[in-house]
Amino acid sequence: MSSAIALAADVGSFLLLLQMRLPAVPASIAAYTVGLVVHWLLSSRFVFSKQTRTDPAERRWQQLQFIASALVGLVITGLIIKWALEYRIDPRLAKAAAVGVSFQTTYLLRRKLIFA
Repeated sequence: MSSAIALAADVGSFLLLLQMRLPAVPASIAAYTVGLVVHWLLSSRFVFSKQTRTDPAERRWQQLQFIASALVGLVITGLIIKWALEYRIDPRLAKAAAVGVSFQTTYLLRRKLIFA
């Protein structure tokens, strides 16, 4: 459920930014960042609440790892959209593909490394 909510924040922001005439790659980066913040808040409180560190130093390290995993997803998203634009593919379709690839990648990183 948290992934769906974060995805809605991401895609909703992306579509809004495209409508505001922001170029697709910066729009995807900004929207991904919105989704990231929503995802951390929900993941750390509901999905992985038992694996979320309580010690302040450990929690900061975990947050940094979460951000690093998001950067991996962000790079994947940006590259897929950039590639799609080069081939004149609708950025909304590219975003859908990027969501699938980046979601799988970041989920595995978070499940196996960050909240292990």
